[in-house]
Amino acid sequence: MIEEFIPIAVFIAFVLTVLVVSYFKYKSPLVVHETIRLALEKGNELSPELLDQIATPKQAKASDLRRGVVSLAIGIAFAVFGFILGEEDAVRPMIAVGMFPAIVGIGYLILWRTGDRGQ
Repeated sequence: MIEEFIPIAVFIAFVLTVLVVSYFKYKSPLVVHETIRLALEKGNELSPELLDQIATPKQAKASDLRRGVVSLAIGIAFAVFGFILGEEDAVRPMIAVGMFPAIVGIGYLILWRTGDRGQ
């Protein structure tokens, strides 16, 4: 019975992770705009440098590297998890599941390596 709930729990954990990350990505610009609105209501002036900084989206120079390493690590973790389970029937499916984030990670590493260094 419990073997049936393990895939469901993994799926629910994945969905919850995506929802939490999406929520905070949605919430972050709202907090910035609220702060700017409060500053303007209090009579503070915004400098042109601050407006330029707010208008241009920030992306770290090493974001592709970071995403690539994390995705690759997740793929490897799935494969290792399959081996740790100790069941022959679990190894191949877990390696197959781990291949998707691993290949995405390799793609990010290629983008990082060949990408524009002028950012």
